[in-house]
Parts: sequence; structure tokens; C-alpha cells
Amino acid sequence: MLTLLSGTGWLAQIGAFFLVATTWSGVFSHPLLALVSPHPLLQSFGVFLLIQAILILQPTTTPQAKLHGQRAHAGLQLLSFLIFLTGVTIIETNKHVNHMDHFHSAHGYLGTATVVLLFFQYTFGFFMWAVPSVFGGVERAKATWKYHRYGGYALLILVLATVISAVETDYNKGVLDIKMWAIGLSVGLILVGVFPRIQLFKLGFHRA
Repeated sequence: MLTLLSGTGWLAQIGAFFLVATTWSGVFSHPLLALVSPHPLLQSFGVFLLIQAILILQPTTTPQAKLHGQRAHAGLQLLSFLIFLTGVTIIETNKHVNHMDHFHSAHGYLGTATVVLLFFQYTFGFFMWAVPSVFGGVERAKATWKYHRYGGYALLILVLATVISAVETDYNKGVLDIKMWAIGLSVGLILVGVFPRIQLFKLGFHRA
């Protein structure tokens, strides 16, 4: 559990908690809408779980910790993806039922692209970890880990960009009124909490 807080991890945790608290308080302080309100609730919690999945495996120091971290990482990533997918399904159902444009804003485009890319990222990660024979064996699968890490950190930035874009949606501007500074602070804390903990040699950079 200390992995979740070590180094700058505690900053990411504050950011993740603040994001959930800000979003949920905004939603529950207004009348709930069956096909709208669950979307920000689910997506913000999905981001929270995504951060936990990254921090729990970043870094690990012993083979046993690495194994436990990989299992927790896989479970948390799967759960976060299912939550993201449920949130997207709900909001898309709302748009279909109410005959609204499916791609009305930058948030809509980013959100859809993010979920699709997350699916490929999760699928790649699952086969790399659980079915290494697909890559020709364990060692060859391990050689692809750095690409999974690159993709993961790039997708984290895309996820957070999607969160920021939600501030400019009609629902937020007309109902929730969650402030950009609050979301920006959350995202900033997550970034400065996660990225300094990256071990560059795991991305293919040689130790000095």
C-alpha cells in the first residue's frame, strides 16, 4: 500500500480524490437525471481507479511485489475500463433517446477516442502479461512492455484532457458549474504525482 503514496504518489492521490469529490459534490447538489448524472460520477471514479492502477505498479522493488502489483494493476484497469464503458454507454443512450447529436463537443470526440484506445491498450497489456505465447514467449513479451508503458502514460494524458474538456460541455456550464480551476488543480496534482515516479530505464532509456 505504501507504493500508492511513496515519492510524489501522495500528490496524485490528492488530485484523484479532489477530482472525485469535486465532481460528485457538483452532481449531487443538483437534481439527478437518470441518463446524464451517472456519466460524470462513473467517469470520475474510473479516473480514480486508473490512477490507483498506475501507482500500484510504479515502482515495484521485489519479484513478489511486482507479481502482486501486476495482478492488482490488471484488476484495477479492467474495472476502470468497465466503468468508463458503462459511463459512455449511458450518455450515448441519453443522446439516442433524446435525438441529440452524438458528437456535439470536443469532450464527446475525446471521450469516444479515449475509450477505443483504452480497449486496445488493455487488450495488449492482457495478452502481454497473461498470454505471452502470443508474442513468441515470455522474453519476447517482456520486450514489448516498454511500449505498453509508453501507451499507458500517453493515454493518461488523453484521459485527463478529456476530463478538462468536460468543463466546457453544456451540462457543466448550464447545470453543474464545476470550475476550470478545480479540475485543472486536480489534473495538475495527478500529473506531478505520477510522472516524476517513472523509471526511465523501463521505457528503454539506459541508466547513466
